[in-house]
Amino acid sequence: MSLHGKIALVTGAARGIGRATALRLADAGADVALMDLQSEVEDTAARIREHGRRAAVAMVDVADPDEVGAGLQGLRAALGDVDVLVSNAAIVNNIAPLTKMTAERWQREIAVNLTGAFHVIQAVLGPMVARGWGRIIVMSSGAAHGGLHHQAAYAASKAGLIGLVQTVTLEHARHGITCNAILPGLIETETVRMMPAEIREAAQAGTPARRLGATDEVAHLIAFLASDEAGFINGAEIDIDGGLRLNTMSLGSRKEVAQQHRDG
Repeated sequence: MSLHGKIALVTGAARGIGRATALRLADAGADVALMDLQSEVEDTAARIREHGRRAAVAMVDVADPDEVGAGLQGLRAALGDVDVLVSNAAIVNNIAPLTKMTAERWQREIAVNLTGAFHVIQAVLGPMVARGWGRIIVMSSGAAHGGLHHQAAYAASKAGLIGLVQTVTLEHARHGITCNAILPGLIETETVRMMPAEIREAAQAGTPARRLGATDEVAHLIAFLASDEAGFINGAEIDIDGGLRLNTMSLGSRKEVAQQHRDG
């Protein structure tokens, strides 16, 4: 499985799954363009160069189409047109009951997580169509199907990505482009490590694998979907969650359910 000669773009590449993915794609031979707002993205670029591949960085808010356009123009000038897009940029810091979630915070999360993916996909599609080859991998979430307690905006944005992926497939599979959604469970990123211990422990207890996922495990799946070998996988929703989806209880509600049982 080789990506030699390919240019990959990874959004949200400063940390976590995005960083692991960028490094894995470089290991497979791709040159990698990186988009993020966090300065740590420069560290990711440095690591890629240490691997002997080219890297370029654009500090971009994917919610802003003008920033996406300008950033992509600079990345194209440095590396060339994008063959592989990994739309990973997202925020997950809007925690509130639906009745208390502000319109501004709702709109911001939708803008980054869902509309941001639309902006980046739209920006790279033209050259992919012209070449008759492209790979688009979108980071959704198990929350797209199961929801998340006190995270309506996040769950809605991740569900919306699945509809976007399916539509890209319907419109562009005939152009040699694949577009697939990955639905991770709880993966051991920096953000997850900062979660309350009881939430992490509940996730592990509800996961048949009895552990959290590793960012490298997600990155290996993405690298496969970016390859020629995955050319007939299209419009798919691929869970990588250790079996967590088989337990239908929302993680965020476990504490409340347990309390209800105690209260009779």
